[in-house]
Amino acid sequence: MKGVKVYKEKCNAEDATDKSLPYSAYLVEYKVDGVSCFDIALTGKEADLFDYYYDLYKKDFVKFTQSEGRSNPKLWNDPNKPKPPKKGRKK
Repeated sequence: MKGVKVYKEKCNAEDATDKSLPYSAYLVEYKVDGVSCFDIALTGKEADLFDYYYDLYKKDFVKFTQSEGRSNPKLWNDPNKPKPPKKGRKK
């Protein structure tokens, strides 16, 4: 789906209390084999988030709540994303 990016899969619910996350991050709860699992997903629209997870898990989708993130999503840089290599100076 275009508008949803899964930041962390199968993480702890406490990971959503990180205030360095963007305010567009959501904690998503769903069940796999009767066990609750959590993801942190980034999205611009809550409807896109619901559609994405409902299509994946159908009736095992439980809920999503906004994380404790405070950062502006446009200024937030994913710490897990590798940095591009620096270009050398031309001689």
